[in-house]
Amino acid sequence: MLLIYIVLGVYLIAMCFVLFYSLTQAHLLVSFLRYRAHPTPVPEALPEEELPQVTVQLPIYNEQYVIKRLLRAVAQLNYPHERLEIQILDDSTDVTSEIIRRQLAKYPQVPFTYLHRSNREGFKAGALKAGLERASGEFIAVFDADFVPEPNFIRKTISHFQDPQVGMVQSRWTHINEGFSMLTRLQAFALDTHFMVEQTGRNALGAFINFNGTGGIWRKACILDAGNWESDTLTEDLDLSYRAQRRNWKFVYRADVASPAELPPLMSAIKSQQFRWTKGGAECAVKHLRQVWNADVPMRVRLHATAHLLNSTVFIAILAVSLSSIPIWWAFYKGWLPAYYFRGATVFLFGFVIIAAVYLVGNLSLKKYSWKSIGKFLWELPLFLSVSMGLSIHNAHAVWLGFWGRKTAFVRTPKYNLKKNRNAWRKNKYHQPTVSVGTYMELGMACLFTGVVLVSLFVQTYEMLLFHSMLAVGFWVVSLASIPSRRSPSLMEKKDLPAS
Repeated sequence: MLLIYIVLGVYLIAMCFVLFYSLTQAHLLVSFLRYRAHPTPVPEALPEEELPQVTVQLPIYNEQYVIKRLLRAVAQLNYPHERLEIQILDDSTDVTSEIIRRQLAKYPQVPFTYLHRSNREGFKAGALKAGLERASGEFIAVFDADFVPEPNFIRKTISHFQDPQVGMVQSRWTHINEGFSMLTRLQAFALDTHFMVEQTGRNALGAFINFNGTGGIWRKACILDAGNWESDTLTEDLDLSYRAQRRNWKFVYRADVASPAELPPLMSAIKSQQFRWTKGGAECAVKHLRQVWNADVPMRVRLHATAHLLNSTVFIAILAVSLSSIPIWWAFYKGWLPAYYFRGATVFLFGFVIIAAVYLVGNLSLKKYSWKSIGKFLWELPLFLSVSMGLSIHNAHAVWLGFWGRKTAFVRTPKYNLKKNRNAWRKNKYHQPTVSVGTYMELGMACLFTGVVLVSLFVQTYEMLLFHSMLAVGFWVVSLASIPSRRSPSLMEKKDLPAS
């Protein structure tokens, strides 16, 4: 019995963390709704003669499939060329460098500056820092290789810097291949909520937000004042964001300014991206959380910074809840735990209601709350939650490594340019078809929770049936989609994607 109560304690602690995270999300939702009702006016566009010098940085590493698209897009930026510098920060070791050189010959009138490093010291952070030393611009815009900047991006964001305290302006990511497969749709489902509710809500509250690594523009003086780019975490963007805001620089978020980008279409690519984001978030929590609580900032800023920096820890909580739920379910069935314990645990359902509301508003606010979008949401939400649970082993491992300070390489997310050719993933040289130990563990969890569901049906104990069913579905989807296939990029590819 003592062991059962220990397991129950683990379950309750993990659920309390999820509830805390949910309550901060509820606060962000309220803040978002208030802001939408009374938005902050956007500064007027600067006259042509007052436009400042701007440097656009394009960090590149082995991007042969998307580099032409990127260069074509930045060549069309609607900004005076005499006040514009476009730095190509190329760390490539393959044919990408030759492609860049050939493409530059097509744009002799565009102010490109080509910088090639012989090593990847500091990875992306190192490339940005090296480029900053030579940047002529007072303001620095950053775009990753999979982005397609809109022509008026600089003009829409530069006016905010009339306020000398503004250090960075972040735009909202949009998705050029959202309809490729169910995996890309579920990623858009999560990112749309982050960029609508979370970023808008935090910014409206005066809480710390983060530069999302791309699709934003910095004041160069802010970067330097905050200590410049550092490569001691895998999320150099989040790290610099917190260092800058702790030094009282203001950040501005513009949900109405779109920055289109490509979503990873394969589970292996999603996992590499998720590993970097979750481990880097944990590393930044170790680096910044104590300083935030020691800083002279309002309590709401401290609480939201805590939830923000620890949001990847939710995957550890999900994994703990998932595993501990099995003996707890069995203990209730056997009568080893009083029934009122189970009834009391229903308070945690409030947290899931909040999460559902946040994703509802985050996604439907972009779709104008149409009946079609509501119907789509009703099946996307449970599938998204299931797949998120299915990623808990992979992401919890990344978070654990981050908390313990284990250093790992900066693994880039392969780009595919599937908007142009939906079959391009098959010949992508950056895609490495391997099956990791984690995938076998996910398969084991899929079998385990499938067995639990079947036993629950057999013995007619339905209290945790929905939860265990979602876990079974999530682990099956994640594990099977992680197994390399020469036939399709995912279990759920859509065949009707139009070519462009």
